[in-house]
Amino acid sequence: MEPQEQTHGSDGDDCSVSGFDSAEKVIMKWDATASEEAREKMIFTDPQEVKLYLHAVDEIQRYVSSSAGELESRASSAVQIAMARLEDEFRNILVSHSSPINSDSLMSSSSSSSSSHLDAEEDNNEEDDNQEEETDLLKRTGSSSSSSSATVRLPTGRGSYSRSTSSIREIELIPIDAVVYLSWIARRMVSAGYLRECIQVYGSVRKSAVDSSFRRLGIEKLSIGDVQRLNWEALEQKIRRWIRAAKICVRVVFASEKLLCEHVFESVGAVNIHEACFMETVKGPAIQLFNFAEAISISRRSPEKLFKILDLHDALIELLPDIESVFDLKSSDSIRVQAAEILSRLAEAARGILSEFENAVLREPSRVPVPGGTIHPLTRYVMNYISLISEYRPTLVDLIMSKPSRNATDSNAPEMDFSEVENKGPLALHLIWIILILQFNLEGKSKYYRDAALSHLFVMNNVHYIVQKIKGSAELREMIGDLYLRKLTGKFRQAATYYQRAAWVKVLYCLRDEGLRTKGSFASGVSRSALRERFKSFNALFEEVHRVQSQWLVPDSQLREELKISILEKLSPAYRSFLGRFRSHIESGKHPENYIKITVEELETEVLDLFEGLTATQQHQRRRSE
Repeated sequence: MEPQEQTHGSDGDDCSVSGFDSAEKVIMKWDATASEEAREKMIFTDPQEVKLYLHAVDEIQRYVSSSAGELESRASSAVQIAMARLEDEFRNILVSHSSPINSDSLMSSSSSSSSSHLDAEEDNNEEDDNQEEETDLLKRTGSSSSSSSATVRLPTGRGSYSRSTSSIREIELIPIDAVVYLSWIARRMVSAGYLRECIQVYGSVRKSAVDSSFRRLGIEKLSIGDVQRLNWEALEQKIRRWIRAAKICVRVVFASEKLLCEHVFESVGAVNIHEACFMETVKGPAIQLFNFAEAISISRRSPEKLFKILDLHDALIELLPDIESVFDLKSSDSIRVQAAEILSRLAEAARGILSEFENAVLREPSRVPVPGGTIHPLTRYVMNYISLISEYRPTLVDLIMSKPSRNATDSNAPEMDFSEVENKGPLALHLIWIILILQFNLEGKSKYYRDAALSHLFVMNNVHYIVQKIKGSAELREMIGDLYLRKLTGKFRQAATYYQRAAWVKVLYCLRDEGLRTKGSFASGVSRSALRERFKSFNALFEEVHRVQSQWLVPDSQLREELKISILEKLSPAYRSFLGRFRSHIESGKHPENYIKITVEELETEVLDLFEGLTATQQHQRRRSE
């Protein structure tokens, strides 16, 4: 129980002077400037001394306003000495009990919130010294989600003053007995006119404790310029760490500091003193915390930053109600405003990056054809990118509000008929637009192949890859829609048809009857010389097609087999029929082996070599092994 203030005696001035003298004696006993013992010992380690000293302070303070002359002067001097002593005691209690948040003191249950995108990206090699601390903190800051009502115990001298809501985890930063002592000291310092000194001491010590907790959580003191000078790989790791740490800072560190301020200063009497002390403690650290997110929000935009910016956006929007709850005071308006502005800038950055990504896809300038007509790196990158975009659909649906638009003056951009997908939302339309401009770019790149057949094979491979990526993502498929997916499927099948025409029409042309028959003396009506030339042409063309197209690539095994079967369905019957009609004419002449060099079965085996990406050496080795 706090020492009770005593009233003036009624037996005259002698009693009053006697009370003053006794109080002054107690004050002087603990004057650190005059006594070695006073410098070495602290009052608030002995409850009895605490009681005597606070009684003496209360007694002296009454004389400051009610006395005159020498007594008033002595009282004022004693109050100054007492306030200096109480300031030292106040600081000592704070320092003695101020340390980084101890994970063992946090409530031991799981945190109620998490970020699915963040969890999915956790890197196994990130286990540095700080991660263990913050993981422990996250595990211990939770409470049962079955009750969202707050429970509070006021400082009665024993027990606890911690409390918990559904997301905020206010914990006991300083033991309740020490909180009571701090409250007693603060009340006397404020009543004596030492409000500023009290706030400064409190804010200085507690801010150091917050700074220590920040270091334990891995939050560095980086200016906006420092953050923007970091390379992206380093920033990605820091963003992951910031998201985890920010939740603890707002929901545990800042919330607990606010609760401590309330209980230390609630009985002081000065208006809004707990607000001033809270802001003195956390304003600098809060600005430091949010400056990192602000630096990311205004940094140079590039496609690889989108998903980390969305992670930051999701984390901040999840934290915003807690920020508004913890910083609900008039004096902390600037913190709430900063958080809201950062959230707005992150949203704008995400929209800007998506737009810049679209332009980058359209104008990707590489002109060197990929070997074998395989899948272009741009195709893989873009489809992996929009697959990730689809995973952030809940966030981006709220952020992307307008349809994509083609610059009317840009003749190098494709047209898009939105009537075909009129029931789609803005985000889905942007994804369809990205796929459209990717195809447009790929069509341009296909023209760099000198072989028309390879050009069509390249388009087939890439559009097929686009289709498979859409089918492989339920979210992406739902947004793109089956109607547009069928259109893409028709596109790669058309490219496959064009490839077969360009690659095999000359080979198949050799197997026609036209030009082989004559009215000469040859009884069969077949010109043997023309037939021999036809077989020679077929052999040369087929050998060249096999040699070249065995080096080409169709990476998808199912598509590769379907294409080979489609080729054989046309080539094998035509060759078998041609042999059936004209084999006897060649075999009845000289050196038939020079003209009929391959059987139907051998031809089918040769076709199975196609699209494997084999070099000439590998083809030779395969033939020898067979």
